[in-house]
Formats: sequence, structure tokens, C-alpha cells
Amino acid sequence: MPLLPPKPRVRESFERAAGSYDDAAVLQRQVCERLLTDFAPLPEPGAILDAGCGTGNGCRLLRTRWPGAHITAVDFATTMLAIARNEADTCLAADIEALPCSDESFSTWWSNLTVQWCDSGKVFAEARRVLRPGGQLALSTLGPETFSELSEAFVGIDRHRHTLPFSEPAAIRSALTLAGFSEVRLQRQTINMHYPNLKTLLRAIKAIGASSVGEGARSGLLGRSAWQRVQDAYEQHRTPAGLPARYDVILAYARK
Repeated sequence: MPLLPPKPRVRESFERAAGSYDDAAVLQRQVCERLLTDFAPLPEPGAILDAGCGTGNGCRLLRTRWPGAHITAVDFATTMLAIARNEADTCLAADIEALPCSDESFSTWWSNLTVQWCDSGKVFAEARRVLRPGGQLALSTLGPETFSELSEAFVGIDRHRHTLPFSEPAAIRSALTLAGFSEVRLQRQTINMHYPNLKTLLRAIKAIGASSVGEGARSGLLGRSAWQRVQDAYEQHRTPAGLPARYDVILAYARK
């Protein structure tokens, strides 16, 4: 299992980001729409769990597709959940690795860009537990090419990791299969967002709660010389649209 940031730190970052999240979460909305586009569960879901709901954008889209479904929103950042309450029927402040839900209580388990912050084995085991027989799972997460330009820019600057340890698609497939899911289907897409400079890029990432990206295990700020080297290295990737931030998006669908 790759080493993830400490959970209290992740929770605190998302708690702080609730106010800026909706304005900054352009990528999250795009991925959520793509995840829903190729998701056609049969029969139509009656009870949906949105795992790691954030401010409720997924709930809004799911409600539009299935207006009669009962949607339960789960997030461990209570400030995010307070906003999502406007979009869901039920809200639970909880960790998706340990859901406070009864066995076989949902027809659909849905999660948009949350699993990369978690122990996927625990998350998928919980997803299978709370799904009814025949229930379906749909999730998006990020693959190892995410922020590849940023990782490259930090080479030689220090020995710290500056991005999350994103999983390979094969690892996602294996974890779902090990948890007991069948009919596992994966898609992989690259989305590039562009920014005028590196500070704006990192600020946008932090506005959605990913405060550990670009910082790694460092206890202090980079010195001026080191920061300039990082900027110069990243400039090698500049396009007419600006500096790119690459997102290696993995969409996964499966059935219990």
C-alpha cells in the first residue's frame, strides 16, 4: 500500500477548502460528468451512496439522472457536508473506509475523485458490504501520470515526494476483484488544465483541498533559489494555453 498523507491532515485540508471548492473544482465537475455519461445501471438505482461527496456536485448530477432515487451523501469534512446537505436526502459525516451503514442497504455506490486519498482495499470492501446483491459501483480516481510535469520539475530539488502515490489501473482492477466485485470495467483518459504560471497552478490545486500536492513531506518552504529552479523546469512544459497540469483519470465500473 503506497504511503498516503495522514488522514487528519487530509481532513483538515478539505475542511479549509469548502469555501473555495465549488469555484475551483472545474476538473472535478468534468470528471463527474464523464463518469455519469457511461454509467447505465439496470435496474435504475433506488438508493445511491455518494462516497466522498464534497460539496454535492455528484449528488446534483445523480438527482438529475434519477430524480426518484434516495441519495445518501458521505464525507468526513463536515464543512463540505454542510454544503452538500442542499443536494442529498441523507448526509453522514464519516470515513468511507468505515461506513456507518447497514449491510446491503444501497443499490449504487458512487465516488468521484476521492479514492486516491484512501486505502482502496478498505474502501472497496466497504462498498461491497453496503451494496445489495447485483448492486453497481462507479468511481473515478487518478492514475500515476497525474501531475507528471510537477514531479519532473522537482527532480533534483530534494528527496521528498510532491504528489500523491497514485495507483496504476491494474492495481484498481485487482483491488476491486479482490474485494469481490465482478464485471470490472476501466477507462483511462487524460485531462489537461492550463494556468498562467506555477503559483496559480498550485493555488488552484490547494483551493480544492489538495494541500499536500507540491509540498511533499517538507516542513518548511523552498528557498528562493530552489523555487526558481522548479519554476524554470516547469516552464519547459509551457504551451500556448499556459502551464499544463495533467490529470490521468481512471473511471471504474463494477457489479457486486
